[in-house]
Amino acid sequence: MPPSSAPSPPQGSVVEKDAEAAVYGEQPSLPVSSPPQTKAQRRTELVQVSTIAWILFLVGWNDGSTGPLLLRIQESYGVGYTILSLIFVFGCVGSFVGSVSNIVFDSKYGFGKLILLGSFLQIIGFALQAPHLPFPVFVLARTITGFGSAMQDSQGNGYVASLASNHAGTPMAIIHAAYGAGAVAPPPKNSLLLTPPGALVSPLVATQFARDEFIAHNRWAYHFITTAGLTTLNTAVLAWVFKGKRQEECLAWVGQVSPPKAEAEPGTKQRSNFRQIMAKPAVHALAAFLLVYAGIEVTVGGWIVSFMVTVRGAGPSAGYIASGFFGGLTLGRIVLLPINRLVSASLPAGTNSPSPQLGEYRAVFLYTILALGLQLITWLVPSIPAGATAVSLVGLFLGPLYPIAVNHAGRLFPSSDGDGLLTGIIGWMAGVSTVGAAGAPFITGAIAGAGGKGVGVVQPVIVAMLGAMLGVWALVPRR
Repeated sequence: MPPSSAPSPPQGSVVEKDAEAAVYGEQPSLPVSSPPQTKAQRRTELVQVSTIAWILFLVGWNDGSTGPLLLRIQESYGVGYTILSLIFVFGCVGSFVGSVSNIVFDSKYGFGKLILLGSFLQIIGFALQAPHLPFPVFVLARTITGFGSAMQDSQGNGYVASLASNHAGTPMAIIHAAYGAGAVAPPPKNSLLLTPPGALVSPLVATQFARDEFIAHNRWAYHFITTAGLTTLNTAVLAWVFKGKRQEECLAWVGQVSPPKAEAEPGTKQRSNFRQIMAKPAVHALAAFLLVYAGIEVTVGGWIVSFMVTVRGAGPSAGYIASGFFGGLTLGRIVLLPINRLVSASLPAGTNSPSPQLGEYRAVFLYTILALGLQLITWLVPSIPAGATAVSLVGLFLGPLYPIAVNHAGRLFPSSDGDGLLTGIIGWMAGVSTVGAAGAPFITGAIAGAGGKGVGVVQPVIVAMLGAMLGVWALVPRR
């Protein structure tokens, strides 16, 4: 159990040494007065990371449940594709606003309260979707759930990035694998709409509610009762594990003592945080990287089935190709961790240690180049088996990139420096990435429709985006 009150940070802590160690890819040292973690503290940390992984799983559940229900939503409300797409647009608006709101609210309310607020907002959103209210209310509910998901996502990522045990990136990889775990159900039959990635169980459960027998009385919307129940459980778990406390207190429960934060004049801290974040070029480079990455991920997942059916002549089972892509995406976040360390072990002498962090930075170049080559195979080799295999491997190599970028933000702007910017930075990065996730697939579709080019144009667009992503990562500071 966490202590009833968090210990105060000791005077004379090694803040500057910790920041330097984090920048150069070394494990931040705990303050001199902090003993090694006890078994109870390690157990508490395991519970904390597992709870954040559960949050990311539910964020994925929310994203992944939409695709199988799209046709039922369209039929029930009698709307066309353009109006139906507002579900995605306003979901992304909510996510962007929620991510950026962390910059404003984090210093005032803190980690524990904001992550609880995000979960509570999700309950409200799902409760509005379950009774099959008018379509504008359904879209508004999607905005609310997007806001709540983004708030939890930003806070959870910021917390894990601050853990000393995230030195090798394993906890971050685990929570992101929980998000992507199993967007492996095929998209709705006869639907060319975009199906965003999500959690393993969510599309399978949502598909059951999309069956014909659930059409009567709009019972497909009952899926959101299940989701609201899971989110209520999530809220209770968050209240029990983190108790609404600030990040420094929760970290103290696992043996990490945070440096004291500099006090600011009343009414100036929020503006100061925002200005500081916006003034850092590395933040925008990382955000641009995630913008392109998210665009690639959703474009591949959303358009690959259409490409295989229309251009390659695949049959209805082509839906499983998208499953292979998202399965590879999830798997890559775990199985490629040893490759990151292998790359770091091959670094030449004089590069400030063979560290997992420096290995991750270089691994991004390796994985992106491999993904680009495999995408060329999908584009240029007129074979369905070859294309399906290549797409799955593209997912495998793209999988680690998002958690690596978040880890890198934690090294460039470590929480040990006491300025409290890391969670806001991650929130900004996540918010910008939603723009790519929403915009890139629709722009790709517009290009495909312009002048009768068709979905064959999707592949060169994806290849171009992979090349752009490689160039943007080169602009990200190594340390």
